[in-house]
Amino acid sequence: MRIEPKEFLVREVHYYIRSAEEKDAEVLSEVRLQIDGETENMDRERGEAYIDEAGFMQIIKADSESEHNLFLVAEVNGRIAGFSRCAGNTLKRSSHRVEFGIGVLKEFWGYGIGKKLLEESINWADSNGIKKICLHVLETNEKACELYKRYGFEVEGVLKKDKLLSDGNYYDTIVMGRLNL
Repeated sequence: MRIEPKEFLVREVHYYIRSAEEKDAEVLSEVRLQIDGETENMDRERGEAYIDEAGFMQIIKADSESEHNLFLVAEVNGRIAGFSRCAGNTLKRSSHRVEFGIGVLKEFWGYGIGKKLLEESINWADSNGIKKICLHVLETNEKACELYKRYGFEVEGVLKKDKLLSDGNYYDTIVMGRLNL
């Protein structure tokens, strides 16, 4: 599905949140690769589960046509600074929910881009009959956990020692959900 673009200005950084377009595919492949290398908050290390331009083109096309999916990008001065995706399905028993994922380039942290991507995803879900948004977040990503809680997400479970990070330690993944029943 697609949304109307929205414009934001935060501490002199001007950006748009808009639906991903097929022309974004090559850049999204590069941005995702860069984000994966900048933080251990993601499920992947740099280069793992790589999605090339053609892969992103397929995802964007399918998401644009589906009532159950939403793929957003944050654009700063014509440059993609981050993205989010809500992925649902058409199975009757779970068609009421979507999985949410997000990534923002480190140089754009602190400008509310992640928050705006989340807000737009929630607005879309609430306006389109999506009753539940689910997500996974690493326990060490305290800012994200607090942000999600402020937007009505609750802890639904913990995947114990789910991720092995570069320090050699295992960390929990927190499963969160937001209901709109």
